[in-house]
Amino acid sequence: MRGRLLAVIASITLLAAGCAGGVTTSSTPTTKAPLPAGVLPSPIAKQVCHREAQTDIASALGENAVVSIPTWVDHLYSCDYTYPAGSMALSVKELSSWGETDAYFGALAGSMGRTRDLDGLGQGAFQTTNGSVVVRKDWKVLVVDVAGLPPQFGVPPTSSGDVAVTVADVILGCWAGD
Repeated sequence: MRGRLLAVIASITLLAAGCAGGVTTSSTPTTKAPLPAGVLPSPIAKQVCHREAQTDIASALGENAVVSIPTWVDHLYSCDYTYPAGSMALSVKELSSWGETDAYFGALAGSMGRTRDLDGLGQGAFQTTNGSVVVRKDWKVLVVDVAGLPPQFGVPPTSSGDVAVTVADVILGCWAGD
């Protein structure tokens, strides 16, 4: 099972190489300060719902989704990926400082039930009790919420927790920073 997950992540890395900036898995802050949350979502936040991400996620999971019209409320950009067998929600919270980002990330760990840390994703990542993934990168927090997916999903069938890790990796492959 672990070998299959590593193979999936390796293939995602190749898929994501087409995104601007390549794979970003730095565990230290960037040398250029991130941009604070603005009135409108950043291009980086918008990537989670963008056509390129939809295509890369479909390729990685072997399933096509209908993606909802994105929303932007309280600096949270989000959309739902709906499949015949279930759905997942992707969101990016934009914040304005390291302190705000760390506090938000920590609050999600408490409210969503942090079960294990995920090394190599962003500047901190964890998996939750339902398999969802939360990743901190610069002043943004990505959530891949797989609560609406069945326990096994995709082609070939994969645990929803592994799906969340794969999708987070696809998105981070497109993030090069602000």
